[in-house]
Amino acid sequence: MTQVNAPTAGVALTAIGVALIREQESCRPDRLYDDPLASAFVEAARRDFARIEGGAARWERVAALAEQFFAGRSVGVRLADDRVAEAVAAGCRQIVLLGAGLDTRAYRMGLSAEVTVYELDLPELFAFKEPVLRATDATPTADRHVLPVDLRTDWADPLRERGFRPDQPTHWIDEGALPYLPPEDHLRAVATLTALSASGSRFALGRFAVDPDAPPYAELRRLVAGDSDARIPPDTGRPGEQWLVEHGWRIQFRAWDDMIVPLGRDVAVNDPKVGVVLAERL
Repeated sequence: MTQVNAPTAGVALTAIGVALIREQESCRPDRLYDDPLASAFVEAARRDFARIEGGAARWERVAALAEQFFAGRSVGVRLADDRVAEAVAAGCRQIVLLGAGLDTRAYRMGLSAEVTVYELDLPELFAFKEPVLRATDATPTADRHVLPVDLRTDWADPLRERGFRPDQPTHWIDEGALPYLPPEDHLRAVATLTALSASGSRFALGRFAVDPDAPPYAELRRLVAGDSDARIPPDTGRPGEQWLVEHGWRIQFRAWDDMIVPLGRDVAVNDPKVGVVLAERL
């Protein structure tokens, strides 16, 4: 039987699309960031997709979606990079990626060895990611730890067991993994990171106006759900800005259009309510 490690279905599939986006951005002369490892993931995934029945057609669907989401998502990666740099400059020496996917910030951002990066994601994602990284001989500049866990389960104890210190400021990164969780699990995950956050820790919550029935989002749901066009569960129960304030976070809103001005990309949404809520633990 041909072994296929790349995630070809399920939520882990979205990591392939983001790698395609990072590869495309890295090839631009006006690139906002450079991810030299993205192409290794893309090529390995392309080969794996070709080994399964209908894989070539499915790959084309993933690539087409990545192209549709490229403009906004690529800028979002850069903005998240900027928040990492700000957090490290402010004294955060622990970075936790919730749903890390094929993220390579531990390699590409020049983070010092004093910064510890914890990557949390599904075991099947790391079954693909780690062999690809080993094949590139890439070395992280930060102290990188991989935790194959399901965010719907208890991940606080495994995180502490890998050396995480709740008494030290932490920068928590969620680039879209938590909204895929059922609302009760989403709330539990944010409550967990809140309990693990020392004063000065940081977390960001997106405030975006998204039409879940728009064609790109409907197609993304079908791919993730195995072509069954699964419905997105309601937001009821998910933590919002008021929840963060009530649980010890100071929040500040940054409008999307204001944040993108220095980047020179035409991805304005012309809506002052769309942006990112930045939270800092009191």
